[in-house]
Amino acid sequence: MIIGIPKEIKEDEYRVSLTPAGAAELIADGHTVLVEENAGQGSGITEDQYEAVGARVTTRQEVFERGEMIIKVKEPLAEEYDLLWEDQILYTYLHLAPAPQLTEALLRRKVVGIAYETVQLEDGSLPLLIPMSEVAGRMSVNQGAKYLERVNGGRGILLGGVPGVDPGHVVIIGGGVVGTNAAKMAVGTGARVTLLDTSLTRLRYLDDIFGGRVKTIMSNKLNILEFIQTADVVVGAVLLPGAKAPKLITRDMLSRMKPGSVVVDVGIDQGGIFETSRPTTHSDPIFEVDGVIHYCVANMPGALARTSTYALTNATLPYARELADKGFKKALRENPALQHGMNLCEGHITHPAVAEALGREYVPADKLFT
Repeated sequence: MIIGIPKEIKEDEYRVSLTPAGAAELIADGHTVLVEENAGQGSGITEDQYEAVGARVTTRQEVFERGEMIIKVKEPLAEEYDLLWEDQILYTYLHLAPAPQLTEALLRRKVVGIAYETVQLEDGSLPLLIPMSEVAGRMSVNQGAKYLERVNGGRGILLGGVPGVDPGHVVIIGGGVVGTNAAKMAVGTGARVTLLDTSLTRLRYLDDIFGGRVKTIMSNKLNILEFIQTADVVVGAVLLPGAKAPKLITRDMLSRMKPGSVVVDVGIDQGGIFETSRPTTHSDPIFEVDGVIHYCVANMPGALARTSTYALTNATLPYARELADKGFKKALRENPALQHGMNLCEGHITHPAVAEALGREYVPADKLFT
């Protein structure tokens, strides 16, 4: 199979979808890897490193024209839609639920859309989302701490406090991978940490691993409202695979937060959990609503590109090898996790949560190629 690795063009996106080591594995399997010029530059990877393992560095046009599978990091932008073609495999983060225009474009092109964020194991875990969720969760507290600084418009709070002065209060909504990693970082700063989740089993687990250093609270509207009013930083860390994020914090609830507090909405790719959230970029990361600073960067790990690129390839490569070796139909038949990852095929939406979010018909993937 010919595999294309384009340079990411989303604003402030510095990751690349495949490391030279990943390219070497695919080439050893007998595949051809085409890498767009300067694709790895933002992650500190040179063209010589790709060429040394047998990949060919070429133009953007050739990557898309010849690539039978395009491996990306982020969803295609409008200027990339017409580069895609029917039955071409697009393997990337897609986040289609809040993106009707992107979905419509990919349906028209009849690409095979396999989304990293919905590849799902039997235990419900999301193996291709986990590494970036780990990065984003850890980043979220750092960003919250930065924008608490008075020079950045915040309350002027040091999360860890100092002797004789109360530490800051970090409230985390969602106890999954993002929330757990945010809690690790927040505890490390010395902040007071409260984490809310709807699963009592998860709360018991988190209470155990954090040894009481994190207050665990059942998530419901009243509890969320109570704790955000005392928060200095609120981290939105809720994910429903493939679906829009639920709006858990309304404008009215937000207005009761302390002026100069910070919200970090990590799930903004799926629409975010704050009614007031909208996507931002690393070059223009924040805005203010009712005195509350919003950090809603849609590709947070892109700022830590080298770490994120290597972590992402570690997770995505085994599935990429399956797709390349077997073709997407056989690979999806034999691997249920990959079948969950298929969002689009033959002009149909093949993931139920995506179809529901967009009000479109859902066609099970196995009906299209059994």
